[in-house]
Amino acid sequence: MSDKEESCTAASIRQYAQDSIDNKTKPPGSLGLIEPLAVQLATIQQSRNPAVDPARIVVFGADHGVASEGVSAFPAEVTVQMMANFAAGGAAVCVLGESAGASLEVIDVGVNGDLSAIEGIVHAKVAMGTANLAVEAAMSHEQLDDALQVGREAVVRAAGDGIRCLGLGEMGIANTTSAAIITGLMCKATPEDVTGRGTGVDDEKLSVKMGIVASAMGRLRGDIDDPLECLRVVGGLEIAAIVGAMMEAPAHKMIIIVDGFIVSAAALVACKLKPGLRESLVFAHQSKELGHILALDHLDATPLLKLEMRLGEGSATALALPLLRGAVAVLNNMASFDDAGVSNGQS
Repeated sequence: MSDKEESCTAASIRQYAQDSIDNKTKPPGSLGLIEPLAVQLATIQQSRNPAVDPARIVVFGADHGVASEGVSAFPAEVTVQMMANFAAGGAAVCVLGESAGASLEVIDVGVNGDLSAIEGIVHAKVAMGTANLAVEAAMSHEQLDDALQVGREAVVRAAGDGIRCLGLGEMGIANTTSAAIITGLMCKATPEDVTGRGTGVDDEKLSVKMGIVASAMGRLRGDIDDPLECLRVVGGLEIAAIVGAMMEAPAHKMIIIVDGFIVSAAALVACKLKPGLRESLVFAHQSKELGHILALDHLDATPLLKLEMRLGEGSATALALPLLRGAVAVLNNMASFDDAGVSNGQS
C-alpha cells in the first residue's frame, strides 16, 4: 500500500470513528477526553473495531556514565538491583502491570553489570552503560545504531506475539539528566526550564546537575536540527532504544503508551525524526518532573492522568490502560441513537 493510500485509509477510519462517537447515546463531547482517544486508537490500528488487548509493558534498562558526577540521589548500582527486582516481580510496574492485565518484558540494553544469570530478562546489552556525557559523547555511532535496533526488535517481537498496545518504560540511574538536556534542546528551552530533582536530589546535587545540563546544551546548540546526534552525545542507551521502538510502531499499527519524562524526551527525538508517528502515541500522565510539561506542550499532548507521579518504569502506562479499554468499549459496543431508538435532540 502506498503512503497516499495509507493516508486515505487513516482519514476514512478517523472520520468513521468520529461520526460513530458523535452518534452514541450521549450529549456530544460528554465523555471528554475518552472520545478523541477512541478516535485516535481506531486511527492508529486503521480499524473500525480497535483493540487494546493483548497489552504489554516494555522496560528498557541502562546505566549512565554521568551518574559519577553526583547528579542522582541514588547510587548507580541501583540500576542493576532494580533489574533483578523487575525479574522477580517486585517492582511497581510489575504489580501495576499485573493488576492492569498487561504482560511485562524487561530488556537490558545497557546496564553496567553482568545480568546473564538473571532469568526473565531479554539480554540485548549494547554496552556497559554510556560514557560520561559531561566529558565526552555518551555513545559511539555504532552503539546508538545498536540501541535503536534493540527498540525496533522489541516492537517486532511484540507484534509477532499478537500484542496490540505497548507501554514504554525505562530504568537508569541519572537518566533525568539526559532527558533534561534532550528536552531543552528539542524544545529550545533554558536549563532552568527542564532540570528538576529527579529521584529527589538535594540543592547541592541539583546545582551540579543544572551545571552539567547547561554545559551540554551549550555544546550542542548547533546540533538541534540533528536529533540523532543530540541523542548520541547526551542520551542513554535506554532512551535510544525507546526512540527505536517508537519509530517502528507505526509499521505494525501498534498503539504506544508513553510513560513519563524520560519516555517523553525520547518522543521528542522520535517525532522530530518521523513526525507522522505522533499519532501512534498516547500519553499516560503528567509527572512532577520539571520539564515534562514543556515536553508535553511541545508534542501537543494531553496526558490522561495527573497523579503527581515521578517513578518512571512504565508505571503510569499500566494505570492508563483501563482508560484505553474504556475508549474502545465505547466505540465498539455503545449503542447509537438509531440502535437504541433514542432521539438525538436534533430537529
